[in-house]
Amino acid sequence: MVKVLIPSGALGLGYDRVALAHGITLKPDIIAIDGGSTDSGPHYLGSGTSKYSRNSTKAEWRELMAARAQAGVPLVVGTAGTCGADDAVDWLVEITREIAAETGESLRLAVLKSGQDNQAMVTALNAGRITPLPAAPEISDDLLLDCTNIVALAGAEQIQEALNTGADIIIAGRTTDTAIISALPLARGCHAGGAWHGAKIGECGALATTSPNSGTIMIAFDAEGFTMTPMGADARATPRTVSAHMLYENSDPHILYEPGGYLDVRGATYTALNNREVRVTGSDWIVSDRYTVKLEGARRVGFQTVSLVLVRDARYVENIRTWCDDIQAKCTAKAAARVEGKFGIELRLIGVDATLGPLDTAHRIGTEIGVMGIITAETEALSREVAKMLNPYLLHHPLTEHEEMPTFAFPFSPPEMPRGAIYEFCLNHVLQIDKPMDAFRLTVEDITP
Repeated sequence: MVKVLIPSGALGLGYDRVALAHGITLKPDIIAIDGGSTDSGPHYLGSGTSKYSRNSTKAEWRELMAARAQAGVPLVVGTAGTCGADDAVDWLVEITREIAAETGESLRLAVLKSGQDNQAMVTALNAGRITPLPAAPEISDDLLLDCTNIVALAGAEQIQEALNTGADIIIAGRTTDTAIISALPLARGCHAGGAWHGAKIGECGALATTSPNSGTIMIAFDAEGFTMTPMGADARATPRTVSAHMLYENSDPHILYEPGGYLDVRGATYTALNNREVRVTGSDWIVSDRYTVKLEGARRVGFQTVSLVLVRDARYVENIRTWCDDIQAKCTAKAAARVEGKFGIELRLIGVDATLGPLDTAHRIGTEIGVMGIITAETEALSREVAKMLNPYLLHHPLTEHEEMPTFAFPFSPPEMPRGAIYEFCLNHVLQIDKPMDAFRLTVEDITP
């Protein structure tokens, strides 16, 4: 049996300290936690930075390092620094060194990086080793060279290589959410289908329980399947909460693709052992005839400045779309005549349909609407310049030419708020490799006081 303690769905989200302490008393074989994902958009991969506070991350990581030392087992984090880019991995490595220096701890640190060289990806594309997933965008040599960061998603084999170094702590770049949980059970001969299925259920901590915010869970893997046990005092796992998690971030509720194969849970059986624990058996792991890893990439597409104005005048609220369309047309024409370079002006109606846009068929207009102007341009200077041209329109533009000039409310002065560089995801492909470590780099460092 292999017991994996999962403190939380992601480092930086917080967790139940009492539940974590309880988990340590149950003598886990490894502590595994995810460091992020693509959920928060392309900025973090594009810039190679974390979405989470450094102070919060350091505080939680310090506690997990202490828990690891108490348990005497490896601690592994995947997709370090939200995006798993090499710079984000280095960020968490620096935090780890700081904590070790402050606590006087000696430890072995393994660092697994998954960043890809742009030119190497061009070579792989031309060799037919990069293939699209469904709905993937068209890619080219120029697009690959234009990416600020490309990462490959590591699987269980790469984490196993890191574990084989005898490391106390493993900081991994971009990994699949399941890799850090499944690696040790697979290495020790646990049921392959159960290892991957349990890893999928445990990827987000207590999300697959009746108390999703409690954070910490334990999954025990064995030769036939796995058992999921929440560590929170009030949390319960049920066949429904456990089975339903296969739907989470997965297009197929029965099949989950991973490097080297796929998980099939159509034959799985979910049994409540008591009012807290669920036992799962019958899952299958099907080995693929080729080894592929998913690629993610982001590139910079411009610079952005936003402005926000609040509209309460009943007549303007009633005719808000007409007002915005007129502003957009007139400001665009003025800017095109006065500046050089590519730009775009977008006005979003906050409180109407800013979230879903034209997909929102049930929107209602209230007494107040926030109009957010978004100016995207090829340079930061151009973005700010066009935003300043938009300013007087948002503040004073009349609904018709024959009425008094209105005045609306800017909540900030100045209203223009530069967002800096913006990025977009541009890869949804897989890379075929001959050996699991071909696209990854592993280093080991012994840290002493």
